Amino acid sequence: MAIGGTDEEPAEGQGGSMNASKPQEQRYQFRVLKSTRQLSKWTGVWVGTVCLMAFGPLSLWNRGSVFTLLAAGLNVCVGLGLILAHKKFLANMDELQRKVYLDALAITVGTVFIIVVPYAVLDAYNFVHLKTGVAISGLVILMSLTFLASLLYGSWRYR
Repeated sequence: MAIGGTDEEPAEGQGGSMNASKPQEQRYQFRVLKSTRQLSKWTGVWVGTVCLMAFGPLSLWNRGSVFTLLAAGLNVCVGLGLILAHKKFLANMDELQRKVYLDALAITVGTVFIIVVPYAVLDAYNFVHLKTGVAISGLVILMSLTFLASLLYGSWRYR
């Protein structure tokens, strides 16, 4: 599943500024660059579908439920493509890069569970009173910042 552009692997001996005497390293670098580009494209399209879902009902189709459901369906379909692109991106990393990345994901998931479970219990007993939209956006921000901090720390740790 490719979005836009053509990425053809350079033939052996080609590749511009890369050293042609190391074709295996050149192919590895090309695969990583290609999967990073694909992941970026899928992420951009997915963010676009989120915006369409969020702002379309008020701005584009005056709360029409059919169009809102279509936008949500499109978001899910593009999200599946994003998951596959992410899987390919992980497969193309070397072992150390993959370890740092997966460690950051594990820390992020753990942090989310540590925050969400007590919040859900407190919410069930009316100890906290945040609107659902505020809670979800706060969770997304928490996840993003935790992942970024964990990834930066892991990259620094193994330099």
